[in-house]
Amino acid sequence: MIGKAKKHWRITLLVVLVTISALFLFAPQFGPDDGAEVEGEDPVLDTGVTNLQFGLELSGGTRVRAPLAGLTAEGLDIDAGQEAEIESEIAEELDINSRDVRVTPGEMEEEGTIEITTDAVSEEEFLAALRASGADFDVDEENIRQGVTEETVDDAVEVLEDKIQQSPFATGDVQKSTSSTGEHFIVVEVPGQDRETVIDLIEDRGFVEVYAHHPTDDGYEQTAAIQPDDIQSIGNPEEDDTYGPHVPITLSEEGAESFSETMIETGFTQEGYDACAWPRDEEGEFEQDPDDPGYCLVTVVDGEVVYTASLGEDLAASMESGEYLDDRRFIMTGQSIEDVRNLRVNLLAGETPAPLDVESGTQYYLEPALAEDFKLYSLITGFIAVLAVSGVVAARYSRPRIAGPMILTAAAEVFLLLGFAALVGYPLDLAAIAGFIAVVGTGVDDLIIIADEILQEGDVSTGRVFESRFRKAFWVIGAAAATTIIAMSPLAFLSLGDLSGFALFTIVGVLIGVLITRPAYGDILRILLTR
Repeated sequence: MIGKAKKHWRITLLVVLVTISALFLFAPQFGPDDGAEVEGEDPVLDTGVTNLQFGLELSGGTRVRAPLAGLTAEGLDIDAGQEAEIESEIAEELDINSRDVRVTPGEMEEEGTIEITTDAVSEEEFLAALRASGADFDVDEENIRQGVTEETVDDAVEVLEDKIQQSPFATGDVQKSTSSTGEHFIVVEVPGQDRETVIDLIEDRGFVEVYAHHPTDDGYEQTAAIQPDDIQSIGNPEEDDTYGPHVPITLSEEGAESFSETMIETGFTQEGYDACAWPRDEEGEFEQDPDDPGYCLVTVVDGEVVYTASLGEDLAASMESGEYLDDRRFIMTGQSIEDVRNLRVNLLAGETPAPLDVESGTQYYLEPALAEDFKLYSLITGFIAVLAVSGVVAARYSRPRIAGPMILTAAAEVFLLLGFAALVGYPLDLAAIAGFIAVVGTGVDDLIIIADEILQEGDVSTGRVFESRFRKAFWVIGAAAATTIIAMSPLAFLSLGDLSGFALFTIVGVLIGVLITRPAYGDILRILLTR
């Protein structure tokens, strides 16, 4: 038995890979992990009978395609070491936060760039600020364009991916897309979620800070209390009668020391504990700049006040005694459990380097019920394609020993492709399904070439004759496969949206055919025809 397996190793390899594909497709332990660990929820996604994941067309959900807001000045002579100074000067000229200015010095033959990552500045204002800065470089209108650099887009993709992974639904895909004019877009796809939920998650930049709003002799001041860099670990969102919706965090040693010193120096641990009276407007939202709010710890996301609270008496006492430095825990609260979840996502993922200009982009939402219809129709279409191909093969060859293995080999090829999709977690969409159908057609076409080449000169009498004819057919198939791969490669590796899925599965299917299924079919024919 082992000897036969070694002799016909191509068939053995096909059987082994089909078995492995079955494990990836159906074994629960190989199912996708959504990475979410919110309130003890099971992190394993329910994908049905198989471990396949589906894109928007087959599961429903939201797609948002939008550019990043900002302006970029290119072709500037900027030396290394000037970044912080230029960022500070331009931020001051434009009256914006210095983190909204990104300076990149020139490297090798490339010249430097200056980005404004906010939508609050016009091109004329940006140009005036560049000219008013102390930097020694020439700049005019031709140096400035809408949008940000490709590096900033790449950074934004990483942050948005983290946001989706840390969110309660924790499934989705973020990609960079480039138009024919060179403009960069970010494409976010989240299956099963409505438009409002997705936009609420990705639209905010997510810069979170907690500051101490306290009275002084000259009026109220704001002192930074906790920033994202001060946080060591973040717990899961919780809700109870004591704190309401909240998320527990543990500060780093440096962060806890800085927070404790700030609370003591600003009076929060003395007359300031339990002394916050931050008002709300008629809609229940926190006012952004009240007259007399008292001593308040204010949580701010992207410059907007989202929650205020007093420093508790017990926490104040532990800071005064120094015991807090041993504990270092702190509670961030919110108005609802959903607010707290978004707060946790922003803390974990960090700040998006530039805001998404959702209004200038496109939005697409597909009802899950309609997506289920697409899934059914795709299954029916695939089944019809298999029947049609099987019928053509059966009509072409009257010998079951030729047609039967051909149909089974083509089916094994599709099964291996499904196993690949489950292994890499690729969300199947209509474009990918079209790739599957293309693979079925080209695969059977190659198998017909093999059969015709072997049978065209009559029966095969010896193994040597078989090998000669098979080798000749395989050269034709290999050349056709190389042509297909070369033609599809630009579609697969460029940012061309849905076409990438079609090209990817066509290329993988061709490689599976040339390396695995075609040689195995040749071995099967040799066994059946040379006896």
